Amino acid sequence: MATITSLGVGTNGLDTQSLVDKLVANEQVPLTQLNTLTTGLKTQISAYGQIQSALSAVQDAARKLTNPSTWGATTASSSDPSSVSVVAGNGAPAGNINVQVTQLATAQSVASPVQASSTAALGSGSLTIELGTWSTDKSSFTSKTDASPVTINVAAGATLSSIRDQINSSGAGVVASVVTDSTGSRLVMRSSATGETNGFRITASDADGNNSDASGLSALAYDPTSGTSGATLTQSAGNAIATLNGLTINSDTNTLTQAIDGLSITLLKPTTAGGTTLSVTQDSTSTKTAITNFVTAYNALNSLLRDDTKYDADTKTAGTLQGDSTAVGLTYSLRNLISGTSTLGGAMTRLADIGLDPQADGSLQVDDTKLSGALADPESLKSMLMGLDKTNAANSGFAQQFVTFTTQALGVDGTIATRTAGLQARVDANGKSADALQAHIDQVQARLQAQYSALDTQMASLNSLSTYVSQQMAMLNGTTSK
Repeated sequence: MATITSLGVGTNGLDTQSLVDKLVANEQVPLTQLNTLTTGLKTQISAYGQIQSALSAVQDAARKLTNPSTWGATTASSSDPSSVSVVAGNGAPAGNINVQVTQLATAQSVASPVQASSTAALGSGSLTIELGTWSTDKSSFTSKTDASPVTINVAAGATLSSIRDQINSSGAGVVASVVTDSTGSRLVMRSSATGETNGFRITASDADGNNSDASGLSALAYDPTSGTSGATLTQSAGNAIATLNGLTINSDTNTLTQAIDGLSITLLKPTTAGGTTLSVTQDSTSTKTAITNFVTAYNALNSLLRDDTKYDADTKTAGTLQGDSTAVGLTYSLRNLISGTSTLGGAMTRLADIGLDPQADGSLQVDDTKLSGALADPESLKSMLMGLDKTNAANSGFAQQFVTFTTQALGVDGTIATRTAGLQARVDANGKSADALQAHIDQVQARLQAQYSALDTQMASLNSLSTYVSQQMAMLNGTTSK
């Protein structure tokens, strides 16, 4: 009797796992195809993320061109920078300004009588420093309303050096230093700030009982109203006096930041006859930079869209978004924008008129000669780029049109968000389908494994039966022959 042959080398000769794996592999084909499709959708979502970033860069660059500060930048120079220096900011009017400096703002300074050395003991008691304004003849003193007097307690054995340190750490509005020469050492005290209102007086409460002589701590006092004969005035506190185009300016500092809008003027020394001329001109450099930055951002976006939507016939490869209507639509819209017109800039109606030449591949190329010419007429160029036409939005300046377009495309309900949401919905749906397919495959695999395991068991039983029958037949054959 013939023996049942096995189908493999597994349990009882039957390779059930190999059979199950091959059958399950057939069931996995639809899942593999679905996963491949999902990967492609995710790649498209990633591509739109890059487009969104590039659009944002174009939007930022276009908004820079619609910001008045981009067009208000100026540059300034001085005919005598050693006497008057100037820094221009936004809003400074173009033109020339004549500046004549009569006197500079000064800080009050007083010096003590000469002492043997900076380390010699001076005296003890207290010093009170008070900021304010002296009359011209120093016969009266008006305290500053927004600064309180500061009292410094001086211990016995104090020296010029230690008193200097106490004054500097007191916050009294006075700076002290020790000056030493061949005659000895003196304590020099000056106002921290210039200007008439930052003068000061110093009164002493001297431990020696005399607060107005030149010995002990009284040597540091300065108060002409009380007849104090201690410290000596070396420089009075004073305001700067200058004329700007004939207008007299009085300032407590040597830096004028509010005299002329957008200019910071620093007075360095009195001027000679005729004064100094400050020249303020439009700064075209910053405007040119803003325009070329816009071109760079636009070209990056155009290049990204071109690569994503192209088809290479030589390699027979398609871009990530080849045939995608949204991406193709964005490309056409951008090309329509750069080839459009606006009448707000007078003779400058097209981007090509200002040196931004549209190319066949949709990019912009900068013609520096044309752009420099356009920058020479800043008002027309400004209107051509940032002007608003309230009756016809399509005639607004080019930068305004780009801001409007990118804002719509990047909005919550805009082109990019809508397309990305649609792709993500398909990814989510595919995910659910993949889960269902995987559950089906798992069930098929479990069923096949159970069926083939039962078959393997049945074949083992049949093989045992076959062996038994063969043995019995052999015995019968032996009995018969005897």
